[in-house]
Amino acid sequence: MSILSDLALKLIGDKKRWRAYKARVRNLPDNYREAVDAFERYLMFSGPGDADNAASLLENIADLFEQSAADGIPIRDIVGNDPVEFIEEMIRNYPQGDWRLRERQRLTESVNRAAQNQS
Repeated sequence: MSILSDLALKLIGDKKRWRAYKARVRNLPDNYREAVDAFERYLMFSGPGDADNAASLLENIADLFEQSAADGIPIRDIVGNDPVEFIEEMIRNYPQGDWRLRERQRLTESVNRAAQNQS
């Protein structure tokens, strides 16, 4: 298989995964779907930078809300009183794809080097 074919297969697979996720979210009750859509919107700007981790995170959120809807668990019982803390905790479960962690590490190392060179 050529490199181009491999790339096309990966893109098609990713599109299928995205479409499957979106179909699952569309099937949620309205209030659960609205909450998942809000988390998705937030994650598009501040979630894991790695596509696989981001997709896994969104799928896990869909799993959680599907199960909670089926069990009749209220949204506040899922996310608590602080939805930002809830989603940030979820993001922390995917550290390998979090660009912010990499940048924090890079910043810390740079400042440490600069401080050492000053001595």
